[in-house]
Amino acid sequence: MAGLMVRAPWRDLPAILASDEVLTALRLSLVTATVATGVALVCGVPVAWLLARTALPGRSVLRGLVTVPLVLPPVVGGVALLMVFGRRGLVGGWLYDTFGISLPFTTEAVVLAQVFVAMPFLIVAVEGALRTADRRYDDVAATLGATSWTTFRRVTLPAVAPGVLAGAVLCWARALGEFGATVTFAGSFPGTTRTLPLEAYVAINAGDSDVAVVLSLSMIAVSVTILVGLRDRWIGAT
Repeated sequence: MAGLMVRAPWRDLPAILASDEVLTALRLSLVTATVATGVALVCGVPVAWLLARTALPGRSVLRGLVTVPLVLPPVVGGVALLMVFGRRGLVGGWLYDTFGISLPFTTEAVVLAQVFVAMPFLIVAVEGALRTADRRYDDVAATLGATSWTTFRRVTLPAVAPGVLAGAVLCWARALGEFGATVTFAGSFPGTTRTLPLEAYVAINAGDSDVAVVLSLSMIAVSVTILVGLRDRWIGAT
């Protein structure tokens, strides 16, 4: 951080942030990260519930698979996504032959790559919240005749809402900073797949270090703000 701050072109910072290329990348990053977080919430919360509240056979295996993207090199994730959703992939081939849908190198591919790398953060946070929540309230709701869905929607989910929010914020921040899987699976096309991290990479390769430094500082500022904001929640959970 010190190195970036020393080299930052503070006088030109407003002009760099207001440039068309940066604004386009910023807009794309915000939209895709938000959509990816929404998808992760829809898919990740049920998975977290299965891991925390059920005796599902093979639960430990499922937990391991869910957390693999946390340690997997993002480029490997991008290659895997290509093998599954590419035009000749396991699912992508069928999508292309049947519906003419090609996912790689599109904005949808950016969202898919972000979901792949970011959703584990949400699942881990929500699973932890579910494990620490008092299950007696769920039992009381069941004895009063509430269905499983009603209990989850009106009792369990409100009780773990802070954990869900914390997980969603972490997921959004991770999606915003995703690079490796995105550049492998979606490419780097201005206005379509070139997010802020890719814009910084293009700038540094083109010798425009000022733009790369400004974008790097911007993403660091977002990350630090989120980590500081969630610090008390983590300490409270431990």
